[in-house]
Amino acid sequence: MVPYKIVPPVTGGEKGVYYFLKNLATFGDLTCFTVAENGSLNILLNTNPVLGSSRNKFRYMNPLLFFRLRRLLRAGEIRYLMLEHPYFGWLGIMLRRLAGIKFIVHSHNIEAFRFRDLKKWWWKWLLRYEKKVHQFADMSFFISPEDRSFAIQQYQLLPEKCVVVPYGIELTHVSVEAKQAAKRVLCTELDIDINTRLVLFNGTLNYPPNLDAVLTILRSINPLFKQQYSKPYKILICGKGLPDAFLQEVKAQEAQHILYCGFVEDIQLYFSAADLFINPVAEGGGIKTKLVEALGSNTPAVSYKKGAYGVPETLTGTHLRVVADKDDSAFVKEMIAALEAQNSGIPESFYDYFRWDKIAQRAMDTIEKMKV
Repeated sequence: MVPYKIVPPVTGGEKGVYYFLKNLATFGDLTCFTVAENGSLNILLNTNPVLGSSRNKFRYMNPLLFFRLRRLLRAGEIRYLMLEHPYFGWLGIMLRRLAGIKFIVHSHNIEAFRFRDLKKWWWKWLLRYEKKVHQFADMSFFISPEDRSFAIQQYQLLPEKCVVVPYGIELTHVSVEAKQAAKRVLCTELDIDINTRLVLFNGTLNYPPNLDAVLTILRSINPLFKQQYSKPYKILICGKGLPDAFLQEVKAQEAQHILYCGFVEDIQLYFSAADLFINPVAEGGGIKTKLVEALGSNTPAVSYKKGAYGVPETLTGTHLRVVADKDDSAFVKEMIAALEAQNSGIPESFYDYFRWDKIAQRAMDTIEKMKV
């Protein structure tokens, strides 16, 4: 069940749902109950817009959905219902009891903590609801080992009912030669000298944790880095939604090694071309999808500790350097070390863990072990 628009997938969250379902559909018959805006997903055997329009803010509280879904589940002989996020948990609980199905919660983060970081006063109520939904679920998929551990301890869940299903990538490997070719293309497009070191930050910029990261780059990281690094460099800031109030501040620093690129159609080109990805994100829940995509592009990265949740350092070799949140002096030190290092490439174990087909296979193995 997908309660919002994911076609075309643009944000990390949209990609997380779209590509997970695309790969999961290769292992079994899959029906997607979703909103009308998704149309035909072209990745599934069957798509049903039973949830109506994503513009209807009351769709999460429609009691008639129980009767519609019970009929559809029985007609389709569907045995398992997976909810993307816990919001329709009340519906999953009712269908579990009265339609004889197993229900799974696919959690993309601890939702309550995400809204706590966004300063929403009602986050504690959501935390209680989220806890109950997971307690009634037959299986919970968590996006990171950290979220799984939290849920086992704080929600009192059984470990065998909690599985890590991370955000993934479709790449198998990006060679050094491919990265060099990508950099030549991007430098030509942006009219930048090929010897310039490219440092990348990417994210949805109207999302407060990402906007805070941009301000940290402008006001703290870049000034420190400029003092300590003598070689030519550019910090590329990519992403849609930068508020107008901050656009002028970004533009004002274009002479100070900052280049604001806005939303780019081919973000993979930027991930592949970059010499370094930086992730000074200190708030927000779940795994930082942009960090996974950067590492999957064989690009070294420096991140705050909070921003690196869900990415096991044992899988990244020397490619990921993690510093304490908001310790920008240490952050800049690691940026310089990463740019000066001779990196041997991201280990294959990273792709075994984060590739979508591998993730979907592990998820399907888990589902098949459940008994209806």
